Amino acid sequence: MAGRIPQTFIDDLLDRVDIVDVIDRRVKLKKTGKNYSARCPFHEEKTPSFSVNPDKQFFYCFGCGAGGNALGFLMDYENIDFPQAVENLAGGLGLEVPREQTRGREGNAPKESPNKALYDLMERCASYYRDALRQHPAREKAVAYLKNRGLTGVIARDFGLGVAPPGWDNLLKHLGDDDATVKQAIEGGVVVRNDKGRVYDRFRDRIVFPIRDRRGRVIAFGGRVLGDEKPKYLNSPETPIFHKGRELYGLFEARRANRKLERIIVVEGYMDVIALAQAGITYAVATLGTATSSEHLERIFRVVPEVVFCFDGDDAGRKAAERALHNALPAMADGRQARFLFLREGEDPDSLVRKDGPQAFLDLTTAAQPLEEFLFQSQATGLALDTMEGRASLSKRALPLIRQLPEGVFRELMYQALAERTGLELASLMKLEVPPPAPPADEPPPADYEAWDPGAASPNDEPQWLEGGSEEEPTPRQRLPLNHPLSAYATLVQEAIALLLHKPSIAALADPSALKDQDSTESTLLREILELLRKRPESSTGMLLGHWHGTAEGELLAQLAGQERLIPADGIEAQFADIVRRLSSLPLRQRILEEINALKSRPYEQLSADDKARLPELLKALRDLDTRSGPAQS
Repeated sequence: MAGRIPQTFIDDLLDRVDIVDVIDRRVKLKKTGKNYSARCPFHEEKTPSFSVNPDKQFFYCFGCGAGGNALGFLMDYENIDFPQAVENLAGGLGLEVPREQTRGREGNAPKESPNKALYDLMERCASYYRDALRQHPAREKAVAYLKNRGLTGVIARDFGLGVAPPGWDNLLKHLGDDDATVKQAIEGGVVVRNDKGRVYDRFRDRIVFPIRDRRGRVIAFGGRVLGDEKPKYLNSPETPIFHKGRELYGLFEARRANRKLERIIVVEGYMDVIALAQAGITYAVATLGTATSSEHLERIFRVVPEVVFCFDGDDAGRKAAERALHNALPAMADGRQARFLFLREGEDPDSLVRKDGPQAFLDLTTAAQPLEEFLFQSQATGLALDTMEGRASLSKRALPLIRQLPEGVFRELMYQALAERTGLELASLMKLEVPPPAPPADEPPPADYEAWDPGAASPNDEPQWLEGGSEEEPTPRQRLPLNHPLSAYATLVQEAIALLLHKPSIAALADPSALKDQDSTESTLLREILELLRKRPESSTGMLLGHWHGTAEGELLAQLAGQERLIPADGIEAQFADIVRRLSSLPLRQRILEEINALKSRPYEQLSADDKARLPELLKALRDLDTRSGPAQS
């Protein structure tokens, strides 16, 4: 049935279902304290790290980072979209899912992705390209090309292949040339406006490959020429819904084709992914014109414990492999494995599997080089390891790479392996690992006008962690990657959101209007959560996640909700109130600092008497403000 599912129905549905029952019917749970645990269904593990919290109606895996409410679990576990997950949950309760026409966000209208219209447009484009491959008069050239590459109609259907016919504005005419549609098509990257103002289709006379996100939504396209034009392959540009450093072509199709994935093979092109899938190897993905990034690797390792990188055996392939190695190292937590496969020069997975068959390719992947072997081999290139100088150089090259590995057994084994290759005692090698102590800091300068730096961070600018004393605690003002266990608390706003997700009732302690001067994305999210909890104070963590499902904000909420181990056991209300006070004072603090900086930018002797009198007043006001809105105490 057409129409949107009302958010109020989704809230009530999540309030009526028990996430423990939903998950236990699919993954056997065991009671562990107040929560339930199991081995994660989304990645391989020997020790259970998958936890279900019945109070919050939320699940989280501390191994791979998967987390969400009952709807999110169904979507990931059964590989279905959001409406189908709602239908499944409602059907279990004997409820009929209501639908309503899309309305603006007035009154109690449900929240939806701000990019919904763009997703809809991309689906219209994909449908147009698919229909053109079946019906357009110019289709024969594209069909002949695909048949010549050995592809069947079934595999073309499974991957949604299409064709962009010759001509400058076929798609544009299909979509409509009104200003709003043209603007949206340009934003989605399917239409281009040149410097002279001319608007035309980006993809012309090309095979078109739709690129889907993990939910199966079309977010971009790739195009392969049918003639000799350049470039041979053309991808959509970055858009609000497409970030090439994050997405992987074929990942959605791989998850759809495999009930449980064991490994993923990263290849270089669309046709490699499709040819392998047609040969029965349905777990290959490709990056989209970029090197394999750390974000790609985190996404892969959330799904499988093993990744095999497949490269050409030439110099370019080796260089690409080294880039992949560097990006893979920070993701290599214990239990994860990466291997490197180099094909014969001139071969690619597509040509190899057609010529030698799928088993020959699988044999090569089985024999692929483990990460540890490739690391040492690549760093030993050009070195004479039978000499002391060569072994010393190997240590110098390999140590910075090993340092990038996460703490754990694998990292320690890598140190031992380096010690064996260099002939050094492990203790001696570890001394090289420890950086020399920092020189003692100079005495602070006198706090007079010339020496004082009002732009320097005060103690209140340093992140205040929700739990202290951890060996993993970062240094003040250190910017952490998103996959760091403490990264969710790198800002005060995220601290406040995390506390709200842990205990929604504390929203009563804050006034959303006090944060009206904060204009960051996360501050806006915090205000919206506070406003929602004022309207629905009974909301659980799972219900909050449902309101932002499918958005970037929803991903952040899921990550923050999963960090409950870092939430203090006591004093949550006081800590939340302190954080809100600090946040509400930040605009005033910034205005004071700006005024101080404006005064300090001029020589002291050029200041007027009023300015000289004003400066100590501003400094005192800043100190008083910092004292009143000091850091929250854990």
